[in-house]
Amino acid sequence: MVAIIGMFFQDGLTGSAWGDWALYTASPLRAKVARNYYGGDAGAPARVSFDPANELGVQDPVGFWDPLGFAADKDEATFKRRRAVEIKHGRISMYATIGYIVPEYFKFPGYLSPLLGLKFADVPNGLAALSK
Repeated sequence: MVAIIGMFFQDGLTGSAWGDWALYTASPLRAKVARNYYGGDAGAPARVSFDPANELGVQDPVGFWDPLGFAADKDEATFKRRRAVEIKHGRISMYATIGYIVPEYFKFPGYLSPLLGLKFADVPNGLAALSK
């Protein structure tokens, strides 16, 4: 059912439910983006150069803060990759923080290693677990 709705939507954009991607450039929804990207109309404005100072997240009073100059080359792909990696590392850090806090309040029942007779409750919390 959802696939049929998607086919109707594609048919409205391209004129064909089984069309190729080249038909999307004539679509009123994608025509401007395609012309600017592929350099279509001479009268259309040229593709704007990338400026990291205009990206989402730049706020007063600091503005665009890049003390080490990583974005000095103004390469959009590198900037967006670094931004995605920064978000990924932030999420990993949040999980690590949860993993450090939760054992203070909860321990799994049973054995961590039945062969050694080591229970989860026997392992100390935090960095003290490294000495066990």
